Amino acid sequence: MQTRLIFAALRKHRLATVLIAMEIALACAVLCNACFMIANRLQLTKVDGGVDERALAVLTLSGFDAAQPGDLNARVTAGLRAIPGMQSVSVVGSVPFAGHGTNAGVTLDPAGKRFGGVLGFYTDGPGSFEALGLHLVAGRAPQAEDFQPMAAFVPNDSQVVVSRTLAEHLWPDEDPLGKEFWCGNFHFRVVGVVAHMARPGAGEGGTGTIEWSVFVPAQPGPNLAGTYLLRADPKDLPRVLRDAKAAIAKIAPDVVLDHDASRTIGELRERYFRNDRVMAGMLVGVIAALLGVTALGIVGLASFWVAQRRKQIGIRRAIGATRGDILRYFQTENFLIVGFGIALGMLLAYALNAVLMKFYELPHLPLYYLPVGALALWLLGQLAVLGPALRAAAVPPVVATRSV
Repeated sequence: MQTRLIFAALRKHRLATVLIAMEIALACAVLCNACFMIANRLQLTKVDGGVDERALAVLTLSGFDAAQPGDLNARVTAGLRAIPGMQSVSVVGSVPFAGHGTNAGVTLDPAGKRFGGVLGFYTDGPGSFEALGLHLVAGRAPQAEDFQPMAAFVPNDSQVVVSRTLAEHLWPDEDPLGKEFWCGNFHFRVVGVVAHMARPGAGEGGTGTIEWSVFVPAQPGPNLAGTYLLRADPKDLPRVLRDAKAAIAKIAPDVVLDHDASRTIGELRERYFRNDRVMAGMLVGVIAALLGVTALGIVGLASFWVAQRRKQIGIRRAIGATRGDILRYFQTENFLIVGFGIALGMLLAYALNAVLMKFYELPHLPLYYLPVGALALWLLGQLAVLGPALRAAAVPPVVATRSV
């Protein structure tokens, strides 16, 4: 009976009802997708890099003569290894979370017809695999004979180690050991699998592809020089890195030290995910502002309707309606309006997610975000309408009828 009365009243205020329902629909669509994006970004920042981050740092040089990389590598590695507390120094192409690295598309056949995805490549020299602390779960680590001269960005024919995530992507439900893939004319054969290995630089697809990484053993030379992986005890690492930076001026006075890129892996990780944390914070602000505006809209509309219905409220109170009846009336009315907005908002949420998937490579919106968003908006609606509903329930019958 009360629901029928509510629908009859809403038909007399179609425009206001539709406007508030549309506002709730928009809030639902944005809320679901923004929460999903926040969760996606925060999940990305917690990715396991697969390396011993607390014990590692990188030193990057530039401005050296590319024609004499062997001399530079020999001088730098020998000089840095003499620093007290230095456990190892190795020549690398990149390190996790450096923000840059080699990304290239690969295929699972030499003809290039079976595309495997865009992968991140580590081209690192002898000793780097052990220094990184990668955890081998299948196969073997690179051997001395696997470190071959680089033809371009990788050796022509490489025995490589891949992450478990990448192996499951390329060869689901198959043993990845011995599998082959190609990047143009470059050939790779998998000899080992590690538990985790985050790609050096940004890649496509967010959290799903951040571990699509390949470790390619390579011999230092013209295409592999100037970047050095330092390993030390975690408590000594800041001092060791500081001493290494100071020592470069004496070891190789002919080069330029890149102070911005020469950091601990922990610092690189912090910087790498800074934009993701900032974006998550901005989205939280957007959600708070949108929910605040939605709540104010509900409060304003409910207060307006209470002022308009003082006569009806007084009559209902006079014929026996309790304060609880009046309170439930406005709460039920709000529940129905919010419910209509949520139903439309769920469709808008999926439409918005489809746009984000197309242009920003966001994953598909999981279904469970919809009921969570609906529950949040229903709760917001009930809290927002509570004040006006309590004022309506407090209207005395005599005052209400005399005010007409």
